[in-house]
Amino acid sequence: MAEGRDADAEGITRRQSLATIAGAGALAVAGCTQSTGGGGGGDSLSGSINIAGSSTVFPLMTAIGEDFAEMHDDVSVDISSTGSGGGFSNYFCVGETDFNNASRPIQPAEEELCEENGVEYIELIAATDALTVVVNNEADWIDHLTIDELAQIWRSDPAQTWDEVRDEFPNEEIQRFGAADTSGTYDYFIEAVLGEQGHTSDYQATEQDNSIAQGVSGSEYAIGYFGFAYYYQNPDQLKALGIDSGDGPVEPSLETASNGEYTPLSRPLFTYPSIESLGNEHVAEFARYFVEQTTNEDLVAGDVGYVPATEETQEEQMQKLEDAIERAQG
Repeated sequence: MAEGRDADAEGITRRQSLATIAGAGALAVAGCTQSTGGGGGGDSLSGSINIAGSSTVFPLMTAIGEDFAEMHDDVSVDISSTGSGGGFSNYFCVGETDFNNASRPIQPAEEELCEENGVEYIELIAATDALTVVVNNEADWIDHLTIDELAQIWRSDPAQTWDEVRDEFPNEEIQRFGAADTSGTYDYFIEAVLGEQGHTSDYQATEQDNSIAQGVSGSEYAIGYFGFAYYYQNPDQLKALGIDSGDGPVEPSLETASNGEYTPLSRPLFTYPSIESLGNEHVAEFARYFVEQTTNEDLVAGDVGYVPATEETQEEQMQKLEDAIERAQG
């Protein structure tokens, strides 16, 4: 397991780097330093690892991929932010990638597509996220929303001006920025907030969190939502709203996501390795390293901004992974 990062400056540099990467949408990392061991394969490991899927999981996978590539000279890790659904349908379930990151569980249609193409997989828990609703820093007239108010803004027949949501809000048009319909964040938002009301099409949709942030930061009357990691890395750029699900407003944080107070917008994050890919030793070692890192508080919480897995969860995930590796390589 990677050692904790002691220097504050190093953590800030890593955080700034991940904030930049989070908006980039793709990353290719090749090992470039002398191996120091780690995953157990040393310099004997070689090959490429192709990963697509969730923009929410992207910064976590990027951080782990960078560390793994630094330890293994001849391994390259290519990560694309395509959205959970875009990753499953366009890459993973048609056999084009070794892993798919997801901010919600795989859906029945995706399971069928994988089955049709002979792609078998396991589901691994990566971390816990606090899906975050943000507004412009100049919007001093708002600090929280109820779940019902949030639904009024984002449902298929949404409120058009802020005062339709709450009388004391300004009579100004609501400008919306959010996840595209290929995103697991979009799917989860519907499940947690909107239900059968559906999601409006009257918004700027994107897979890139920095595009949402730029849109919201450009207008006092804008609103957006994305995974907590981007807000965590850019806390001064936007204002995060408290969410009131019946017991008063609760602001998103690592603590409130971990202790269950931030409901219903706390959610598990996943990655799905292909069992066939786990037959390759460099992929298997990377998967082991990924699970090892899910309890690394310095990396998962400190650098990226998610809640690390518990030791118990990590042990369960590692056993599931080892069973799959044995099956793939047996």
